[in-house]
Amino acid sequence: MRENLIDREEDLARIVRDARTVAVVGMKDGSDPEAPAFTIPKALKARGLRVIPVNPMIEASLGLTAYKDLASVPEAFDIVDVFRRPEKLGELVDEILALPPARRPRVVWMQTGIRNDLAAARLAEAGIQVVQDHC
Repeated sequence: MRENLIDREEDLARIVRDARTVAVVGMKDGSDPEAPAFTIPKALKARGLRVIPVNPMIEASLGLTAYKDLASVPEAFDIVDVFRRPEKLGELVDEILALPPARRPRVVWMQTGIRNDLAAARLAEAGIQVVQDHC
């Protein structure tokens, strides 16, 4: 499913343009206001996207309730934006693939510096578009 591994700028722009709701795995709470896991979701929210914090270590961020995992999120999301270490992505893929197919995201976006080809291949094989190592 090579076509699900996204790296062309026009495809990235389309993903962002079509997105409405983003679940941010590893989102920070703002205690470090310069952390990318806080500033990027803040920018997404400022651009009108619905942001859902997913991090078992925080209760809230940007005035939004944080969820411990994706299965706990009570609404659908278009994109899972990932701020986790590459070696932890296998667990995240398991979590995503355990969701009922209708609740799975269309896209999993791994932020700059985050790449795991095995995790990406598993997601792509399941029909989920994957962006790796890109802001």
